[in-house]
Amino acid sequence: MRHNKKFNHLGRKSAHRNAMLSNMASSLILNKRIITTVAKAKALRIYVEPMITRSKDDSTVSRRTVFAMLQNKEAVTELFREISQKVAERPGGYTRIIKLGTRLGDSAEMCMMELVDYNEIYTGSDKKAAKAVKATRRRGTKKKTETQAAETVETPAEENKAE
Repeated sequence: MRHNKKFNHLGRKSAHRNAMLSNMASSLILNKRIITTVAKAKALRIYVEPMITRSKDDSTVSRRTVFAMLQNKEAVTELFREISQKVAERPGGYTRIIKLGTRLGDSAEMCMMELVDYNEIYTGSDKKAAKAVKATRRRGTKKKTETQAAETVETPAEENKAE
């Protein structure tokens, strides 16, 4: 019986499962986005979000704890330098799972798992910058069209008076 056993075993022994989750977490931290099955992504979310929370406090103890889970020095450095700075004010929910459909071979549900703060589509800062660029272009074209329109209006009138 499996009373009070809440996490997904993913059909693997514990050593294989821990190694797989560690590798997936390192890939997620280094690449900011991975494509995997929905079951593995949900298991990875439970594995990686406490590490990101722990990375907010940059101390020796928290670095050693995260390194014990990841076993990847580059991923730990990336997590504590860049990711912890971006998620400093976020109270939780550091990952997003977007379902992509089914895999052709075995019809497994696939998804894209990404870190929330690294998607340019959903963050508002890039939208504001894009709007500012478009606004300056519009102003420039409006000024040109107004001056060109004034010149074209004056030119036919002057030609008619001269003839």
